[in-house]
Order: sequence, then C-alpha cells, then structure tokens
Amino acid sequence: MLKTAILYSTVDGQTRAICQRIEQVLIANGEQVSVINLTDAKAEQLATVDKVVIGASIRYGKHRPELFKFAEQHQALLDSKLNSFFTVNVVARKPLKNTPETNPYMQKFLTLSAWTPNMLGVFAGKIDYPRYRFFDKVMIRFIMWMTKGPTDTSGTFEFTDWDKVNDYAKQIAAQKR
Repeated sequence: MLKTAILYSTVDGQTRAICQRIEQVLIANGEQVSVINLTDAKAEQLATVDKVVIGASIRYGKHRPELFKFAEQHQALLDSKLNSFFTVNVVARKPLKNTPETNPYMQKFLTLSAWTPNMLGVFAGKIDYPRYRFFDKVMIRFIMWMTKGPTDTSGTFEFTDWDKVNDYAKQIAAQKR
C-alpha cells in the first residue's frame, strides 16, 4: 500500500477542501493518506511516505511565504519522492489561465521556487464575500471588478472544477515507482 502525504497552505479553506477531495480519490485507489497543514508538516512524517502532494492558494497575487521556505528546506526530501504541486487561484476561472503552462501564479512559483515538482495542477478557487473581513471584502471586490469577476458582496462564488480535481487525483494515484 502506497503512503501519500497531502500538504496544504490555505487562507480561506478551499485548498484544504481540494486536498480532501484528492484524499478521497487516493483512498479509493488503495492508498494510505494523511492531509497535513504545511506549517505543521515535519520531515519525519514525510520520510515514511511514497508520495508528497502540496497544494497552495494565492492571496493578493502571492503564495504564502511558508510554501517557499518549506520547499527550500525540504527540496532533497521532496525530490526523493513521487511529488506534485498545485496552486489554487481565482484567475484560473478563466479558460486561458487554468493550466500550469498558462497560469501566471504557477509560472511565478516555478520561477521563484528551488523545487521543481514532477507533476503540476491548477485549480480555480472560491470567493466567499460573507466570510471576509471588511478590508479583504473591499480589496477582493475591487480585484474582481478589474478582472470582470463577481462583485456582489452578499454572494459566494465557487469556481473549482471538481471533475478536474478528480482527474488530477487519478493521475497522482497512477504514479508508481
């Protein structure tokens, strides 16, 4: 039985939800899976797994600093495992920005990170205006207005293509050494 660690860095929880869907698919494919917040992940936990999946969200155009720190500190360990990385961002709601090759945040990650993952994924996220603090609500609404996205602050808008997430998870399940 293959063991997989799924690590996540999330602001509002959508990346964790995507990780949980990947977990379900991997378990259905006979894998033993742990889902761990990236800030809580320890090298000892990762040493015993066959695969490492990392998912990270974008807020205000950036991945969180702990993602880059983790990738740099654990690059050799990550490289010794089957591995994959996916980013979650609302820009990926647009058809011309929803692949690893076309998503600006994935390209920025690949430029800035010391780690080069074996497999890449890009998923559109979610806007949940009612949950945001005032400042975030105003800023995200302004960004959505500029990018022709939803601006109704009473609404929640989920852009995640769950079939695409399932397909990505099946590709992870197919990875064997």
